Amino acid sequence: MNGLYITLAIIGGIIVITGLWQFGVWIGEVQEKNRTYKKALEFARKTGKPLLVGGPWGVQPWRRRLNIPAHGEGDICLDIDRRAVEGHRCPIVASITDIPFADKSFGAVFFSHVMEHLPTTAMAKKATEELNRVAEGVFIVYPSRQSFAAWIIPVHYLWVWRKGNNLYFQQRRIHGNKETIVVETTNNLR
Repeated sequence: MNGLYITLAIIGGIIVITGLWQFGVWIGEVQEKNRTYKKALEFARKTGKPLLVGGPWGVQPWRRRLNIPAHGEGDICLDIDRRAVEGHRCPIVASITDIPFADKSFGAVFFSHVMEHLPTTAMAKKATEELNRVAEGVFIVYPSRQSFAAWIIPVHYLWVWRKGNNLYFQQRRIHGNKETIVVETTNNLR
């Protein structure tokens, strides 16, 4: 019987430690997202041009009911799904790979947890090029590889990471051939 209690205590300890670790990862992601949004907003204000953001409400109805957006709304809000931009003062329903604005229309663009949802590395490259085309500064946030959620969400098709001014996109094995591409983003990536 003592062996059973020890086993249960070990399993319980592992669950608690894992839960605390994932909570810490999540808190870190939220803080990084908030810092990056603030930088994007300040950057846009310094240029005197508007801030374009991806839909802060996402498509989860609980965010609207509880009035908890994932991040700030910016001046113009773009998303491929109308539900993510509903209620914004300047909503645009369009794809991140084909943004309907002229070159350098925005001081900055801020997209959080979007790139990993694109189905291919080619689309991610196109989206990055499009963000660089329409804005003076590009601010992108993506999930940490330490996050269990990043691993298990079925519509996360890509791994995304950054080194210097380059963004890296890797097709996840379960969705393709694990191709990795590097997108040089000039000096726009912040």
